[in-house]
Amino acid sequence: MILEDLLKGGAVQTGLRPAGKKQALHLISHRAAESCLLPADEILNAILERESLASTGVGGGVAIPHARCAGLDEITGFFFRLDNPIDFEAIDDAPVDLIFLLLTPDEEGSAHLRALAQVSRVLRRPDVRDKIRNAPDEAAIMALLYDEPQSNAA
Repeated sequence: MILEDLLKGGAVQTGLRPAGKKQALHLISHRAAESCLLPADEILNAILERESLASTGVGGGVAIPHARCAGLDEITGFFFRLDNPIDFEAIDDAPVDLIFLLLTPDEEGSAHLRALAQVSRVLRRPDVRDKIRNAPDEAAIMALLYDEPQSNAA
């Protein structure tokens, strides 16, 4: 599985300015709903349910909220670069400015874990995060994400 398979046109967005984690999750849920044609409240509730188990702030200024959503046809990803870092209750206590939202159909099992692992492998690299933070626009970010060496290992 590669990131290009997850990210569709318009799946990378910059310029979001949430005041905190809850507002960020609300904003990204609504942006995802527009593409997935699912109710934003259903996406948000699924994400919040997962967040209640433990924060998806994985460190290095990155969060990877993820959830299973009924009615979704395929695994879909959305990437957001925030203008200002926010507290996301990350494992390293660092504020988050890069968010990769991963939504999976209810019936997907191992594919969800493979997708999550691939996103994590790419975004845990400091050089990749720095390039994304310095990219001039959404097209440049998408190109960076697509060009990263991908692994098919789970």
